[in-house]
Amino acid sequence: MPSTTVTVGSAVGLHARPAAIISEAAGDLDSEVYLAVAGDEPVEASSALLIMTLGAGNGDQVEVSGDSQADVDLIAALVAKDLDA
Repeated sequence: MPSTTVTVGSAVGLHARPAAIISEAAGDLDSEVYLAVAGDEPVEASSALLIMTLGAGNGDQVEVSGDSQADVDLIAALVAKDLDA
């Protein structure tokens, strides 16, 4: 399963607005993508609520994994971007 680790770029972390943007993009994909912080179980990237439960703040490391490298790269790019700007 392809995976990559990225740093959360949003100033407020993975909270409401960034989580909504990421989950909408993940929901449009043809494969499942998961997000995880160290020591916790992965959550589906297509669920804004589950993304918010990660508690990932700005600068935290998040592992993005899934069945498709292209889909993992797409979601990882969103996690790394400041989606509050």
